[in-house]
Amino acid sequence: MPTLILVRHGRSTANTEGLLAGWTPGVALDERGAAQAAALPGRLDGLPLSEVVSSPLQRCQETIRPLLDARPGLRAHTDERIGECHYGDWSGRKLAELNDEPLMEVVQAHPSAAAFPGGESMRAMQTRAAEAVREWNARVERDHGADAVYLMCSHGDIIKSLVAEALGLHLDLFQRISVEPCSVTVIRYTRLRPFLVRLGDTGDFASLAPREEPPGDEATVGGGAGAP
Repeated sequence: MPTLILVRHGRSTANTEGLLAGWTPGVALDERGAAQAAALPGRLDGLPLSEVVSSPLQRCQETIRPLLDARPGLRAHTDERIGECHYGDWSGRKLAELNDEPLMEVVQAHPSAAAFPGGESMRAMQTRAAEAVREWNARVERDHGADAVYLMCSHGDIIKSLVAEALGLHLDLFQRISVEPCSVTVIRYTRLRPFLVRLGDTGDFASLAPREEPPGDEATVGGGAGAP
């Protein structure tokens, strides 16, 4: 079965403003995110990508654009099932403000029980994304062979949930996984089991350096802004 390269979109304006973007329209890459996207073709140089599949949201479309420009023959597809979690009434709100919501404790500690008001549950999010991957695995293998490599550009919570699913981890443990903006996560699928080959690889270790304000104990819903 194919090897899947999962790319989280580059840093967005919502990331730097501390907003939970969700499906809010008009959320673009910021200057750093655009630079991350511009560097992506070089990072993936030499990999024989067979297809590119992207979330329909602007920040993902902008992330894959330099890659598609560098490889004009590469086919690109959009799949809503790997779009961001539908955060409903939480969309567009400040994360600092949402931390005071009682539901946030559930999102952190028991996400399999979390459903966003006016949105979807985290279980539904994981299910639709995993179904999309299975269908694309079959399609890519049919069209390009079992050794094919393809890329999906998606969002932090989606990628974390797919990693958990591949590792056989309960969704309640997925907040222990971290993927930074424009990081590369690779899952190689086989007939019997998936193998996690890379996790959140940015090629940059700046985020590991001590910070003036150390990161807290909770996971950033939607994914953080990455290294300062």
